Amino acid sequence: MEIYVGNLLHGLSEEELRQVFATYGNVGRVSIIKDKVTGMSRGFGFVHMDDREEATAAITALNGSDLRGRTMTVNEARPRAPRSMDDRGPRPSRSGGFSGRDGGRDGRRDRSRF
Repeated sequence: MEIYVGNLLHGLSEEELRQVFATYGNVGRVSIIKDKVTGMSRGFGFVHMDDREEATAAITALNGSDLRGRTMTVNEARPRAPRSMDDRGPRPSRSGGFSGRDGGRDGRRDRSRF
């Protein structure tokens, strides 16, 4: 069973999270989701436990509990919803970073054509 764990301290390691869940049974993989640009934790992750009863016991015991000063949110992970093209966030400007009506030339003519 895949378990969602939220509100994690940004300095928490995957090994520390594994140890917390190992109290309730055999833990498969553990992954803390990191920002692609900075590499820092995004404050949530996933724990996989093969035995459904052990996973349910861990969810019941750990949801709302304190881990290093943070109240964890722990529940069964839901499947990721499909994303549309509009859900990808803002798109970079194609104008090379300039904005304005004149394309960033500040009213000057393009002299490269003469």
